Amino acid sequence: MILQRRRMLLGTFTATALAGALSVRSQPAERVIRVRAYKFSYDPDEIVVKLHEPVVLELTSSDVPMGFNAADFGVRATIIPGQTSRVRLVPDKAGTFVFHCDVFCGDGHEEMDGTIKVVA
Repeated sequence: MILQRRRMLLGTFTATALAGALSVRSQPAERVIRVRAYKFSYDPDEIVVKLHEPVVLELTSSDVPMGFNAADFGVRATIIPGQTSRVRLVPDKAGTFVFHCDVFCGDGHEEMDGTIKVVA
């Protein structure tokens, strides 16, 4: 009798747990955007994302070390030639925001910037 009761309780618990697991909403997939840093620009230099959309920026460079700084979103990275740097952001405000290189990479460095456009 006790064994039957345990099996019944275990079966009820398992069914309830399974039903709960099936009703859990999945998180939105992160959108991956590849950004290449060159002397003295980014490609693309305008990144368009949706408000509250999780985004991973994959940053690469093939010539010299560079930086990526999007202060409005609190993200920055050093980009080492031949390696991929990743930064994740979830925009919490709409608008157009500037990012720039914050590692001196030669004459022209001060003009190296781009924009992140967040749309609703």
